[in-house]
Amino acid sequence: MTQNHLHLPLWTLIAPTFTLCLLGLQWSGLELTGWYYWLLALGLVFSVMAAVHHAEIIAYGIGEPFGTLVLALAVTVIEVSLIVSIMLAAESGATVLARDTVFATVMIILNLIIGLSFLLGGARFREQSFILSGTRTALTTLAAIIVLTLILPNFTTSVSGPRYSDSQLSFVAIVSLVLYLLFVFIQAVRHRDYFHSSPISQETEQQPVVPIKTLIISGIFLLLSLVGVVLSAKLLSPEVKDMVKAIGAPEALVGIIIAAIVLTPEGYASLRAAANNQLQTSLNLALGSALATIGLTIPVVAVVAIAMDMTLVLGLDNKSIVLLILSLFIASLSMSTGRVTVMQGAVHLVLFLTYLFMTIVP
Repeated sequence: MTQNHLHLPLWTLIAPTFTLCLLGLQWSGLELTGWYYWLLALGLVFSVMAAVHHAEIIAYGIGEPFGTLVLALAVTVIEVSLIVSIMLAAESGATVLARDTVFATVMIILNLIIGLSFLLGGARFREQSFILSGTRTALTTLAAIIVLTLILPNFTTSVSGPRYSDSQLSFVAIVSLVLYLLFVFIQAVRHRDYFHSSPISQETEQQPVVPIKTLIISGIFLLLSLVGVVLSAKLLSPEVKDMVKAIGAPEALVGIIIAAIVLTPEGYASLRAAANNQLQTSLNLALGSALATIGLTIPVVAVVAIAMDMTLVLGLDNKSIVLLILSLFIASLSMSTGRVTVMQGAVHLVLFLTYLFMTIVP
């Protein structure tokens, strides 16, 4: 984004407003037919684009790596609210909702978003580089939290089934939150240079100046855009569920589709960064989003489950464990040299397609 693009086009303000007005029609008493859902889907797409634009303005205004934290944290907070609201309202299926959502989110980020970023960047620039120390820090933290929350519950014996006792769940929730907060401290304060593609002093000199008024407006409309995206996804989920049933696919596919919709702003921003030869920013967005999703979602869901005396199943089945471990292993190998090409992107995409296919054809 250049100095000339650091402004607020009218459509970035209209899109979230239009989407929220459509959502408001749910309480109007009008009969909402097929056209309404098509308009809502259109509003969702433009709200995603508006969210990315506002997030980029904020990123340039407050500087890296704080900028890449904005979109990840905003989406994660709203996603957590969505999961908790569905858990409290659902009569069945709530026990595995958090697990399935977190797993789908991690697989989409680790394989689809990163894979497309490598593929797109490699196709345009042949080879792209990034800072190895920062990526290793993120992957190490992500692997630890994932194993503790989604795999270890299968091997504990305090309670039956792939789940934790209340004390175990409390411990893992606290540990996950501490690890995420420590990662944010490392990324934003202690070792900021691990997550910069250029020296911080040079970047500061080249950083465009964004007016405070623009930052405030972008912050407000970023939040409105994300609220519109998540609520639209929730409202469109029954339509998606009907479509999935119509093609004879398992209901688990619905969770993947909804997770993909919610992650679209981050995914689009990550792909744009890779296409602009800013792979470090792309990886900051992708891995930061994965860490925020699991590091914030599990603690909040754990508190709700314990407070409401709900059964919370976190352990994955054997097939999912294999795919998750393979994804972490491949990610550590593909990003072990600090340079990537289209080959690494293709491998990650194959893993995502395998995950998607095995979900549809279990």
